[in-house]
Amino acid sequence: MLTTLTIETRAREELLDITAQVREAVARSGVRDGFAIVASAHTTAGVTINENADPDVARDILHWLRTRIPQSGEFAHGEGNSDAHLKTSLVGGSVVVIIDRARLVLGTWQGIFLAEFDGPRSRSVLVKVVVGAG
Repeated sequence: MLTTLTIETRAREELLDITAQVREAVARSGVRDGFAIVASAHTTAGVTINENADPDVARDILHWLRTRIPQSGEFAHGEGNSDAHLKTSLVGGSVVVIIDRARLVLGTWQGIFLAEFDGPRSRSVLVKVVVGAG
């Protein structure tokens, strides 16, 4: 089963916790054991798993990326968003989460995030639920 989540971002760069929306997609699928593949359909927005209990973690990640890859860098790409492409490549475009007994298997402090690097925009996140082999 494939679900497309539409996520509205509010800033040029932000990490948005989409765990609840992914859980909903898994619940609707009816799959008890398998995998959820969560993927961004964009080249300037990624998907990652990290701590969702302390918002300072997301702020620290964004700060670190901004200081290492500033928007005003010397880039050849002419659209003004080369930094967003680089940040997305570092963060990654997808994650795979185990589904066990119809629940996402995440650590106590883990959440699934859409990593926006060229917003604000409307973003599509694909959730493919795959039945496990047993």
